[in-house]
Amino acid sequence: MTDSRLKGAAEELRRQWETDPRWKGVERTYTAEDVVRIRGSVQEEHTLARLGAERLWTLLHEEDYVNALGALTGLQAVQQVKAGLKAIYLSGWQVAADANLAGQTYPDQSIYPANSVPAVVRRINNALLRADQVQWAESDGQPGEGDTHFLAPIVADAEAGFGGVLNAYELMKGMIAAGAAGVHWEDQLASEKKCGHLGGKVLIPTSQHVKTLNAARLAADVSGVPSLIIARTDAEAATLITTDVDERDREFVTGDRTAEGFYRVRNGIEPCIARAKAYAPHSDLIWMETGTPDLEQARRFAEAVKADYPDQMLAYNCSPSFNWKAHLDDSTIAKFQRELGHMGYTFQFITLAGFHALNYGMFDLAHGYAREGMTAYVDLQEREFAAAEKGFTAVKHQREAGTGYFDLVSTAINPESSTTALKGSTEEGQFH
Repeated sequence: MTDSRLKGAAEELRRQWETDPRWKGVERTYTAEDVVRIRGSVQEEHTLARLGAERLWTLLHEEDYVNALGALTGLQAVQQVKAGLKAIYLSGWQVAADANLAGQTYPDQSIYPANSVPAVVRRINNALLRADQVQWAESDGQPGEGDTHFLAPIVADAEAGFGGVLNAYELMKGMIAAGAAGVHWEDQLASEKKCGHLGGKVLIPTSQHVKTLNAARLAADVSGVPSLIIARTDAEAATLITTDVDERDREFVTGDRTAEGFYRVRNGIEPCIARAKAYAPHSDLIWMETGTPDLEQARRFAEAVKADYPDQMLAYNCSPSFNWKAHLDDSTIAKFQRELGHMGYTFQFITLAGFHALNYGMFDLAHGYAREGMTAYVDLQEREFAAAEKGFTAVKHQREAGTGYFDLVSTAINPESSTTALKGSTEEGQFH
């Protein structure tokens, strides 16, 4: 690219950063010239990622809060959207356990292939697209007032980035290509990454995580997508850090060293607040991973961060790792998310909802089936029928998978086709 072309494109990009309200308060450690030079002469259009990011940004600013459940499969995500949820959360924990490209069952320790989460993002988007196509086809291409907006934005888990800043950059590009709207990054050492509710977590320096966040932002800018970058800190529970090189971390370093050479640090809410303030200029939302569901702790964190960054959006993990009733009474549980929303936690999610719903639902059915045979399955089917009045449609499993849609494809090619699948099926005959 000639100097004049680079300069013109960079000036246009810089103008966008300075004038678009979307970028208010966002700091980048690179220049518009860097983005233009890196992106190449041809830019792919990442439609799903762009639409998802724009919709998620709008929802976060228009709703009191956006809540989401972790989806494990594409059709789980479809059911979530049909039931009324407006966003999808994709947990790396769930991908590790039962949806990774290694085909293995893993704990949440970044053991699986790094492109596994983008693959599930794409799988979920494919399922949402098919549901949209079925709805559109059944309405003869005429959008209805009660139609479901199926393309819900997906917030995906990049864990600790699976390596350094180049790994983070490439992973973010993979997330965008798959159609993720937002991606979160945690400030743990990638090679020692642990689930937020496991022990043995090792932090990286604050400055290193700022680089990770900027690597993700750079990937989004190069891709031309306003992706949401979510910074997560695990400093509430982590007791180790790789080095004391960053002066912002030193007040929490005890001076003790481990056999591996890590420094011991004081954990708790104070280092979380310090890190959140450092991450705020480089992220759209901030998430403090916590060990219990505690509204007072959440309030302290929110007030401290917003004292310096009043417009900062926050995220909260309503984790299934918590024994909720052991900590809170029923009335507090009922108002928990509303209270968080008032504090500025605009995105709230249950990370492992898909894992627990899938496993308990199948165990419950199998337990009854092993003892009662068809009575147990018919009981499930009757509950499906009863749920139809709330919008449940998966009892018609042929239709749900798109059989009628592909009949339309078939008849578009051959209007006289006698081999369409749904007509004459048992579903058509028995599931009016």
